[in-house]
Amino acid sequence: MALTKVLIAVKTYPTLSIKYNELVCTAGFLEDGSWIRIYPIPFRKLEYDKQFSKYDWIEIDLVRNTSDPRKESYKPKSIDCPMVRLGNIDTEGGTWRKRKEIVLKNVHTNMAELIASAKDPKKLISLAVFKPRQILDFLIEQVDRKWDAKKLATLKAQALQMDLFKNSENPFEVVDKLPYKFSYRFTSEDGLERTLMIEDWEIGALYWNCLKRHEGDEFKACEDVRKKYFDDFARTKDLYLFLGTTREFHLMAPNPFVIIGTFHPKPEAQLSLF
Repeated sequence: MALTKVLIAVKTYPTLSIKYNELVCTAGFLEDGSWIRIYPIPFRKLEYDKQFSKYDWIEIDLVRNTSDPRKESYKPKSIDCPMVRLGNIDTEGGTWRKRKEIVLKNVHTNMAELIASAKDPKKLISLAVFKPRQILDFLIEQVDRKWDAKKLATLKAQALQMDLFKNSENPFEVVDKLPYKFSYRFTSEDGLERTLMIEDWEIGALYWNCLKRHEGDEFKACEDVRKKYFDDFARTKDLYLFLGTTREFHLMAPNPFVIIGTFHPKPEAQLSLF
């Protein structure tokens, strides 16, 4: 694919990788509205002026990720491949007009059909914009609070060695693990209820910011996350879900998708009031 222009729409919360240290899965849209996944990108190690935000246009040299059968999967030509920020598409007062022109070109509404397309060897769809029929609930569940100790020790040893050799003034630190799992329960055109976990970067950042604001009160922090994702996004906005699969479970899980981002402009009726 070589030098490619991508509108960043997804950054998942960081996970740990023995091979690449800490990674985020990044995905976005080409100018024709088709999806593309960029993996691996060691996001937090990037210099500040090279970090990118959601709805930034970036330009990067990409090659097909041949180790991943999912058709949308590409990777930087090298792990240190430079990215050029070309600009950002803002919210335009909540209308998200320019964002919609690219993001909403292919919207799925039937979860059963989408899962079938993911399992179809000729399609292997692994990224999608999905419009639920109804958001029924927002679930908050406690999970393990610490990363796997063995993997974490290996990563810290690798990072220390790299920092010693590179004489880094900013040694690598692993991001904190989220102690809660956040999910939407919803229906689609197939009439079935489903629950999918939300794994985007923003929900993690929101939780930590709320926790700090409430001086460590986890209950209040979780309530604020619920207010944003359920009371605001699900009840007052025109909510779409960005769905993605993991390579490991794409062909194995009954439903291989998780929620990797949200798209939430103001409803048209609400905009007309202004």
